[in-house]
Amino acid sequence: MPIYNRIADFHPELTATRRDIHAHPEMGFQEHRTSALVAQQLESWGIEVHRGIAGTGLVGVLRNGTSKRSIGLRADMDCLPMQETNDMPHRSTVPGQMHACGHDGHTTMLLGAARYLAETRNFDGTVHFIFQPAEEGGGGGRVMVEEGLFDRFPTDQVYALHNDPELPLGEARITPGPVLAAADRITITVHGKGGHASRPQICIDPVLVGAQIVVAAQTIVSRSMDPIDTAVVSLCQFHAGSAGNVIPEIAELNGTVRTFRTEVQDMVEARLGAIVKSIAEAHGARAELAFTRGYPPTINHEAETLRAQAAAAAVLGDNRIHRNAPPRMGAEDFSYMLQKCPGAFIGIGQGDGGRHTVGLHNPRFDFNDDLIPLGSSVFARLVEQELKR
Repeated sequence: MPIYNRIADFHPELTATRRDIHAHPEMGFQEHRTSALVAQQLESWGIEVHRGIAGTGLVGVLRNGTSKRSIGLRADMDCLPMQETNDMPHRSTVPGQMHACGHDGHTTMLLGAARYLAETRNFDGTVHFIFQPAEEGGGGGRVMVEEGLFDRFPTDQVYALHNDPELPLGEARITPGPVLAAADRITITVHGKGGHASRPQICIDPVLVGAQIVVAAQTIVSRSMDPIDTAVVSLCQFHAGSAGNVIPEIAELNGTVRTFRTEVQDMVEARLGAIVKSIAEAHGARAELAFTRGYPPTINHEAETLRAQAAAAAVLGDNRIHRNAPPRMGAEDFSYMLQKCPGAFIGIGQGDGGRHTVGLHNPRFDFNDDLIPLGSSVFARLVEQELKR
């Protein structure tokens, strides 16, 4: 695969940076060390740095030539609240925190592109290197947009790369339209009447009510939704009781809803609310649903998707680009940036049939360092293609 030779030259340095970030993971809006490391490297290459956007976020600005055209490249920096079980030398040094989604690699790939572009300046226009905090549930992308990201740094188009362990190293998923789902949080609280487990007739059992809600919730997708549409309703936590012979007063259920269209999202919320209320009433209990809208769906713009496909094909090879891959039910807060600016979200494979095929959010996950020069080259190619001299 024709990666940029200059990027290949500093691959060892990029690998050291990636492993350093991996060993020192930081949670959303707490990426102080990572942000400082990124800023120091950008400034050392002569790139203008603007810090303090969404707290720990920053934007590097690189201008060349006279064109008013601009492009944004985004990477996320935060980690997950997980205990790493790998034993390699660069494993996490922070208990209960690890880079289990590859944000250490995304940050490094963007740094590689920034260094190359600062050296070669084979473009005419402005590049915005966007380093975002708090993608893992904190909505750092939303906060950056709300704080005027694209007002302060006017951008014609914006792109992001995300590693994909399910794809072989160097293949890419670049598809127009919806690529990732909206992610909403649901909490159901059931209020019953506690008592001795030997006398259920004088109690109102919230565990029984909650169990029936779990089962009935699955009928929303199978019986209330157009089969052409797609949704997931998953109740993943059920908390109730403190002893095996006590019927508790309260049960709490937590879960997630994933959808691609607002109409489906609204329908799921309405049906789930009706199910919760009616089942509770049928048993003499009371229940409330808290339905919290989360990240919107990630929807690639068609023209920019074609541009991303062309750039990735130039680096990876035309036959290694998946142009009509089905959407996935994961979620991304890059979606907020795509709502404000045309662009595309690119999935790029890191699978090697071995340890780098371990899935995202797994305690044994580790970013594949062989992907670094490929991702950096795709970013660089996008700039040289779209801001052609």
